[in-house]
Amino acid sequence: MSVAIVARARACIGARFRPQGRSIAEGLDCVGLAAIACDVPAPARDYALRGGDGDRIAAGLAAAGLIPVPWPEALPGDVLLVEAGPAQAHLLVLTDVGFVHADAGLRRVVETPGRPPWPVLGAWRGT
Repeated sequence: MSVAIVARARACIGARFRPQGRSIAEGLDCVGLAAIACDVPAPARDYALRGGDGDRIAAGLAAAGLIPVPWPEALPGDVLLVEAGPAQAHLLVLTDVGFVHADAGLRRVVETPGRPPWPVLGAWRGT
């Protein structure tokens, strides 16, 4: 379990949702949230999560230094790639009670209790 990653993700709670957002002050999307939580550089703002390529997202997580882990072995602080809708990828950070994510519907970063309701495509662990 990465206490530091969970703490950094929780520090983002309440930030407004902003597509391709990179800061708590100006807003975050799920990629910006994961980058802050894992303390890695966020990719360029030229990606699409809707209709996005899961393999490209997975490659980006690996390029940022995150290590793939089997989903059943994921721990708090790990980043999950989920399919939040048809051809819609979404990143979230596991916590001890649920997960932190940039919720486009609620228009802010929230912590949601329980397991993610979406199919998990992969899990990565920060170093």
